[in-house]
This record gives sequence, C-alpha cells and structure tokens, in this order.
Amino acid sequence: MALTIVHYGDPVLKKKGRPITEFDAKLARLADDMVATMHEAEGIGLAAQQVGLALQLCVIDLRPTDADFTYKLDGSSPPLDLIMPMALVNPVVEVVPEPKDGYEEGCLSFPEIRGDVVRPETIRVRFQDIHGRPHEMVCDGLLARCIQHEVDHLNGILFIERMSKAVLAKLEPQLKELKKATRPKK
Repeated sequence: MALTIVHYGDPVLKKKGRPITEFDAKLARLADDMVATMHEAEGIGLAAQQVGLALQLCVIDLRPTDADFTYKLDGSSPPLDLIMPMALVNPVVEVVPEPKDGYEEGCLSFPEIRGDVVRPETIRVRFQDIHGRPHEMVCDGLLARCIQHEVDHLNGILFIERMSKAVLAKLEPQLKELKKATRPKK
C-alpha cells in the first residue's frame, strides 16, 4: 500500500527518529509499504519521516539507476538484485577518510527542487535488517550519497541544510512557496 509523502514544512521532517526495537510483521509491512511508495514516486530512497513517522528506518533501491558505485555488504559484493530494495533499521554512518564530492540531489519531500550537496564519497554504515540481524556495508558513489541523505532524514536533517548558502539562496523562492503550500489550513 502506498503511503502519503509529507513535504517541506511538515514538523515530522525535523524530528529525530526513535530507535526500532520491535522486529515483527508490522515493521516488515511498513518497510514494504515504504518501498512501494518510493517506487510509485520514482525515488531511490525514502525515510520513515517522509511518510510521517519519526523512526530509524529507511529504504533504498538503486536498481533503476545506471550509477557507478561499489559496495561490500558484510564483506562480499552480492548482485544488486539480491540486496535491493534494502531496508536499513537503526543505521549509523561512519565516514571513510576520503575526499568529498559535490552532486545535485533531489528529495521526494521537496518536489522539483534540486541543488548541489557536498558529501563524503565513501562511507561505512552499520544497520539492522527488518529481522534485527546486524550488517555492515562499505560503499561509495550514489549508494553512499543516498544512504547519507536518508540517514540525515532519520536524524531530522534536511538536504537543504547541507547546501552552501549560495545554492540555498537560489532555491529560496521555491522553498518558501513549498512551505506555504504545506502549512496547515486554519
């Protein structure tokens, strides 16, 4: 079942997610619904905050992209079709000392708004799957960027907060318009 994606201005987007402690059918269903929502919106990542829930859960699926990236999941590189879509529960990102790279990002909670964000190129992420099993992934490129973007959401950080002042200034009129449209009606 597709869920409703909340947009900029909704307070839940600024809330740090609660850690998940129950690994049950309800969590699996939520992850499946988030994947369906992400696919319907033609996105590659979606955090629980974006569907109105302040939880430490995000989903990612890079199969539709032709992006170049590498990854090792628990020490091996299984085919992408075997690990995607992927649900990351309680993820913790560690930056691998590497250069940072700027790249234009978008966000399903900011329709049609895109801007350059500088992020580390390579990361290590420790997380649990929907069954509570621990995993570790080292990745780079678009996969690393997508995970960082979604984990930021889980911590109440929006991608516009990672933009330079110059990039953000160009987007200000669009952001004001979106925030106004999202404001609750009185």
